[in-house]
Amino acid sequence: MCGIAGVVDPRRESPRDQLEAIAAAMASRLAHRGPDDEGVWADAALGAALGFRRLAIVDLSAEGHQPMHSPDGRYTIAFNGEIYNFRDLRTSLDGLGHRFRGHCDTEVLLAAITEWGLGPAVQRCTGMFAFALVDHRSGSVSLCRDRLGEKPLYYGWAGRHVVFASELKALRAHPAFDAEIDRGALASYLRYSFVPAPYSIHRHVRKLPAGSILTLGPGVATLPEPTPYWDLFDVARRGMADRFGGTEPEAADELEARLRDAVGPRMHADVPLGAFLSGGIDSSLVVALMQSQSTRAVRTFTVAMGDGGLDEAGHARAVARHLGTDHTEVRIEPADALDLIPTLAARYDEPFADPSQLPTSLICGVARRHVTVCLSGDGGDEVFGGYNRYFLGRMAWHWRGRIPPAARSWLARAMTAVSPVRWDGLWARPQALLPSRFQVRQPGDKLHKLAAVLRASDSSGLHMALLTQWDDPASMVLGGSEPPTVADDHRRLLVADDLTERMMLLDTAMGLPDDMLVKVDRASMSVGLEARVPLIDHQLVEFAWRLPPALKVGPEQGKHLLRRVLHRYVPPNLVERPKLGFDPPIGSWLRGPLREWAEPLLSEERLRDDGLLAPGRVRDAWAEHLSGRRNRDYDLWAVLVFQAWLADNRTSTQRPATAR
Repeated sequence: MCGIAGVVDPRRESPRDQLEAIAAAMASRLAHRGPDDEGVWADAALGAALGFRRLAIVDLSAEGHQPMHSPDGRYTIAFNGEIYNFRDLRTSLDGLGHRFRGHCDTEVLLAAITEWGLGPAVQRCTGMFAFALVDHRSGSVSLCRDRLGEKPLYYGWAGRHVVFASELKALRAHPAFDAEIDRGALASYLRYSFVPAPYSIHRHVRKLPAGSILTLGPGVATLPEPTPYWDLFDVARRGMADRFGGTEPEAADELEARLRDAVGPRMHADVPLGAFLSGGIDSSLVVALMQSQSTRAVRTFTVAMGDGGLDEAGHARAVARHLGTDHTEVRIEPADALDLIPTLAARYDEPFADPSQLPTSLICGVARRHVTVCLSGDGGDEVFGGYNRYFLGRMAWHWRGRIPPAARSWLARAMTAVSPVRWDGLWARPQALLPSRFQVRQPGDKLHKLAAVLRASDSSGLHMALLTQWDDPASMVLGGSEPPTVADDHRRLLVADDLTERMMLLDTAMGLPDDMLVKVDRASMSVGLEARVPLIDHQLVEFAWRLPPALKVGPEQGKHLLRRVLHRYVPPNLVERPKLGFDPPIGSWLRGPLREWAEPLLSEERLRDDGLLAPGRVRDAWAEHLSGRRNRDYDLWAVLVFQAWLADNRTSTQRPATAR
């Protein structure tokens, strides 16, 4: 796992020492991603330079140094990630006459590209990666990203140069970088709490989409469109056309075998390895499969939230005890969050407001004291249908259809006439009488979400209502309008006839790479920890799309088949409980220990001076939250994270719009 950066001069006018200095400066901003080694390469005749920072995981010797050159001199590469099947690829390439100096996957990838070409070589790779490849023969530079988007890669113009890097902070090291804020991307951020690809918070920078290759030829004047080599929508279409035809027990057997195949190779490392364990379905399954394939106790790590209603540490402890892992638990309190919050802007490098970034960052720091690689259970919700909104949304849509339109409108108004906090109080006693699987956190907020569902005109509007943080986010951004995203591409989303699968498809295409995997990548790499995510192995994802919907999302809960496999390793009573998530109590913290930090960031004077957000709507939400009339924690967290990020990146030079 590493950090990469580079610069391309399409006109080939820049001297070598200038290109090298820029690439070195960019790579130096990524030292946290690769504390073990650094390298830079430049060629004025090709108008290209690559910078590299290394976190040594496999083959710790100098043979893993990058940028790396192919033996025939045709290719130079800067590679970030891991190719889990590189040993199998190496065996095939050995048989074709290739010889290797060391034992790292990057050298094998170069040989594969030499033998088969870039596209076919990448098709043979199983792993997580983002890399830049210079072809000395054609004079081109290609950027490539893994299928599901585990590893990040940004690119764009900086003056007359094209620049690219693992994180935005590296691009800002270019002397001609333009940090103008993309107001449309800002509006999308306020809707989703993250900036969706292909956009970035900067107007002249884009994210390379997952599963795609971008090739810059000599003399390029405009950036070409990336070319996909793996397409999730095509995977879904083909999977649904070829459903798994066996029985449920046979499906569980097949899934278990594929899960073991995904987990096993991700346990290979030449450094200490462990796993995150929350005690939930996904992380417990990953740890169980690790322990079943290990001759020693697996190192596991969990966070205790310091809030009795949210603390899952006891459940994680019970699972760890049952599986026999070497378990470490760390407790976080509001003071820990206060210490961490000032670092979030630099850590995440782009406005990112998933509150679980706080415990994720803290647990990564703890794990890094003991191991260099950690396996994570992320992705199980998107791939196997674990979010509450899947079955609750389907249920709500079913009953919505039975309510006359006029009654829907009246019911929605009635539900929102009572504040979420008041609903929580009214629902507390009857909820305590319900079975645990029907109990939910913050029922008032969910009822207000349900009101938005009742107002939705179609199923696409239903999912958008469930995903949206700020209503009408474009009106929040002065001079901004939302750009199109994959969520607006109804033609592609309708490849899934089933409403639940359509929601899962969008979450896997957008929420997974732009939210969940960003959270894990930045939190882990900020401390030099490699996180591996076996539940989104692309072959596992392809199999999941063959499973009938009922094997993923049942009438009352999700991840039906995944649970069945887990119960072969862990008793149901240790893992079956209402889904809590991994979010700290931001709402109460903002009214208490975080209020002093939040107040100046939300001041009307500051908002007007920045000229980006509508002060009136922000101030109204803040007053509403402080009064307890409504819980606006996620809305305000998104604004606060952006304001803190903006303060940390004051080099942006946008012309203020008129405040509203």
